[in-house]
Amino acid sequence: MIAIDKIRKDFPILSRKVNGKPLVYFDNAATSQTPHQVIDVIVDYYQNYNANIHRGVHSLSQEATDAYEGAREKIRAHFNAKHKEEIIFTAGTTHGINLVANGFSSLIKKGDEVLVSALEHHSNIVPWQMLCERTGAKLKVIPMTQEGELDKLAFAELFTEKTKLVFVNHVSNALGTINPIKEIIAKAKEVGAAVLLDGAQAAPHIKADVQALDVDFYVVSAHKMCGPTGVGILYGKKDWLEKLPPYQGGGEMIDQVTFEKTTYAGLPHKFEAGTPNICGGIAFGVALDYMNEIGFDKIAAYEHELLVYGTQELLKIEGLRIYGTSAEKTAVISFNIEGLHPYDIGTIVDKLGVAVRTGHHCAQPIMDYYKIPGTVRASFSFYNTKEEIDVLVESVKKAKMMLS
Repeated sequence: MIAIDKIRKDFPILSRKVNGKPLVYFDNAATSQTPHQVIDVIVDYYQNYNANIHRGVHSLSQEATDAYEGAREKIRAHFNAKHKEEIIFTAGTTHGINLVANGFSSLIKKGDEVLVSALEHHSNIVPWQMLCERTGAKLKVIPMTQEGELDKLAFAELFTEKTKLVFVNHVSNALGTINPIKEIIAKAKEVGAAVLLDGAQAAPHIKADVQALDVDFYVVSAHKMCGPTGVGILYGKKDWLEKLPPYQGGGEMIDQVTFEKTTYAGLPHKFEAGTPNICGGIAFGVALDYMNEIGFDKIAAYEHELLVYGTQELLKIEGLRIYGTSAEKTAVISFNIEGLHPYDIGTIVDKLGVAVRTGHHCAQPIMDYYKIPGTVRASFSFYNTKEEIDVLVESVKKAKMMLS
């Protein structure tokens, strides 16, 4: 069991009020809150050793470089990458996906096939559509079921000798479904296809071991893991990263520059052009320290309790339907109430201090499948409580009464 009272004291924002009510924050799938341990590190960087990294010989630059590269090592260890240089700092998940999509533009040709799933965030759809438009490759979609799961029988038949790339989220942001990634990776290996997993929604709940998964690429964002916005990582197998061309040109990613020819730096700097989000990278490492100290097994167990309780209590509301009913899911509940628009529900519960997400959650194909405009999404984290879920349930009941 986790020490919930102690943990909640680590998050300053949880003590504030919204519209005169104690804040109940259930929008963790969009961005998590930040503990003071991470906030303090950001302040410390700017107060005490704010300097650019790698290029300076002065003390502040070396301190910043050591802290930044130390964070890279923490991230490598967390995801169990084989090599430190397989961890590329990015601006976030979307940046990492676009980096890979851009790189494969020179490796994909007309007639090749690219697989994505029907459960994807737009960030894991649009870059691959753009790749196919550039190269003439064909985009194929793994269909979903009413339960919000991937159709396993259908996806097995989609893999052919033409399949070159497979892109699937580890966990659906809209529904919380945990996808059968081991099966997908194994099937991709049979036909020699590379696999990228969007780990943005999984990483806050599941400690992914990239070597055990044998995945080629894995992308995450720090701001969903108690870290700051504007920073994330791309994990890539070393041999793949060496094959891909640089994504951006500029400082740091070069070896030698002349007007006749430029040669590029080795990994990871080849993909890290310009001054990075230095304090963001350092803070990401501290955020991982914080979550690992609690323990991901404990986090998962506690969040599952919240999921079970929240599902049970919300389903007591007449006319409420939950979308995404897979037995394997993280602590996300997407729901609607018959006859009511999700935006209207979200607006009213906000007046009662409860923060939920409404809309299509950047997953319009999922909403089109269910023939709905969107959902209300309550997403829980390890600092939430059952008492807060009770507040959510009562606020939804009040919204239903006011809107009916």
